[in-house]
Amino acid sequence: MQRTVTDLLDKSSGSVEVIVVLDGIWPEPMLKDDKRVRIIHQGEVHNNRGMRAAINAGMALARGEYVCKVDEHIMMAEGWDEALKEDCQDKDVVVPRRYRLDPEKWENISDGRNPIDYMYLTNPFMRPGDKTNGLRGKEWKEKFAERKDVLYDDLMTCQGSFYFMKKAWWDKMFPNGMDEVGYGKFTGEAQEIGNTSWLMGGRMMVNKKTWYSHLWKGKGGKGYGFSRAQYKDHQEHSERGRKFAVNYWLTTKDYERDFTCLMEHFWPVPTWPDDWKEFIIKELKTYPK
Repeated sequence: MQRTVTDLLDKSSGSVEVIVVLDGIWPEPMLKDDKRVRIIHQGEVHNNRGMRAAINAGMALARGEYVCKVDEHIMMAEGWDEALKEDCQDKDVVVPRRYRLDPEKWENISDGRNPIDYMYLTNPFMRPGDKTNGLRGKEWKEKFAERKDVLYDDLMTCQGSFYFMKKAWWDKMFPNGMDEVGYGKFTGEAQEIGNTSWLMGGRMMVNKKTWYSHLWKGKGGKGYGFSRAQYKDHQEHSERGRKFAVNYWLTTKDYERDFTCLMEHFWPVPTWPDDWKEFIIKELKTYPK
């Protein structure tokens, strides 16, 4: 986390503040002593409030014209803030190009793989009964080559580790914060951000003029473990969020657009059948609530 905060500050070109939300932990040594860093501490060890509550707390405190949410294990490109502001429109959620971070060397992993520019929402019914299935984001490799010359482009969904927008757009999308009830503590963040923006008449965009690098877990895993109670809580919230996201986004009429508009805008979408409209209606009849 300390290296992430330092990177955000040292590589910014304009005026920034970094709001660190510590959820269930107070690290030692403390974070960089910088007036641009503000710290929120919420929750106790093994009784944390969760990711969505942490994001809501940070966004409520943010004072800038633009806001972004980042994970605690990312490296930034030089001038990341000004590059993201340059093309961001009033109703845009912007995601930079993503590389894979080696956390020990603090550098991008160079293994021949392309950076990640595009992701799509997977068909949640393609493996019936598989609890790992859902309306999830997956790398859209084909678009990397197809759209390589488009530097600011439509994005169906993202990983959720970094997104940027005007604070006014966040406040309009989430006047009461992200949903902490339907999804539980954390699942479906990227789906809620991207789908809300698209269905409210906005966009989600990838900006290839700048980048960030996100922790590549590989065989090392997350770098921390769960207690038995935490793991049970994690599983329960994941299951709740997975079901909620599928049932809500495929049927909602709460916005000026609906899921059909999103699918038609990006069609064809991998893993979805040609008769996807009829397919959704059929599968939802037996999908668990």
